[in-house]
Amino acid sequence: MRLGLALLALAYVFSQFFRAFLAVLAEPLARDLGATPDDLARASGLWFLTFAAMQVPVGWALDRLGPRLTSSVLFLLGGAGGAALFAVAQSPAQVSAAMALIGVGCSPVLMGSYYIFARSFPPAAFATLGALMIGVGSVGNLAGTVPLEMLVEAVGWRATLAALAGVTGALALAMFVFVQDPPKLDGGATGGLLDVLRIPALWLIMPLMLVNYAPAAGLRGLWIGPYMADVQAVTAGMPTLIMGLAMIAGTFAYGPLDRWLGTRKWVVVAGTVMGAAGCLALWAAPRADYWTAVALFSVVGFFGMAYPLMMAHARAFVPMHLAGRGVTLMNLFSIGGVGLFQMVTGRLHATVAAGTESAVAPYTALFALFGALLIAGLLPYLFVRDRLD
Repeated sequence: MRLGLALLALAYVFSQFFRAFLAVLAEPLARDLGATPDDLARASGLWFLTFAAMQVPVGWALDRLGPRLTSSVLFLLGGAGGAALFAVAQSPAQVSAAMALIGVGCSPVLMGSYYIFARSFPPAAFATLGALMIGVGSVGNLAGTVPLEMLVEAVGWRATLAALAGVTGALALAMFVFVQDPPKLDGGATGGLLDVLRIPALWLIMPLMLVNYAPAAGLRGLWIGPYMADVQAVTAGMPTLIMGLAMIAGTFAYGPLDRWLGTRKWVVVAGTVMGAAGCLALWAAPRADYWTAVALFSVVGFFGMAYPLMMAHARAFVPMHLAGRGVTLMNLFSIGGVGLFQMVTGRLHATVAAGTESAVAPYTALFALFGALLIAGLLPYLFVRDRLD
């Protein structure tokens, strides 16, 4: 099981890389394919939306088929196939199609490991193990910064994507061989997605799940690149690296706090307030100097990584025989929210930019929207019962 989890963690490194690497590829894709920021927002949003849409069938497949078959087959067909399509893309539309396919391939990887954690480890360890998996996977977030920038400069973006397709395919085959499914449950308990949706507490968690990760993922995965180019007149490599490091630090910081402080809910509340404050500070001072801007982006990234703690909070209300559907439903809201707001912010940026000559105005609108979303999602979460078991 350890080798299987290690391979799932490595696959999640690729998942994190693919969701964030467009910020660094913005310039070569604009030069070679004529891709605009709106095109890249659409492509990034499709990755998240297809990823989210797959959570329903992935949840069924985890409960019925297990994580070995579910993760390896989809990662091979979608991950490797999508990277190969990206490598030969001739237009922004083909980039979008490739990103959608990669989203399908990455959709079961984290949930496969979470399913194993839920079924094979003590409930109290779920948040820490989940945070560890995300923290390790966030190496992919870092790989999509300065290292990617250097590799693309050396061999070009097409050769880079072709190599990624080959490595992704080989990893998928290794997962098929070495990932082990947890033992089947005794007792014959049955149920489906509708049973999960009948759990009242989840409806108070879902709104914050929808928006909590969207600012950190949206800014790191897409908007920090154009912002640095348009407002700060610098390339995105170093700022994305620093923000990526802040997100890793935030993941590991959140992981054990529920056990140390005896609460999940209030750790999430405090973190969300701080993340909203970072967004609103960027809104209030969009022309801040370079290091202040990088620091504020990093604040949003650090405090925007409450995902494993929120997953553990939601998982505590879901019966064991519905673990697959429970974790994937929450993941649908989290990743779906990122995809939805990538699309929304893309149109918002294009609309504001068309109506003004100010380089900073489109980003001011984005920062305000992200801050408002966090505050709105937090309100219903304040009424959910705290739970650690």
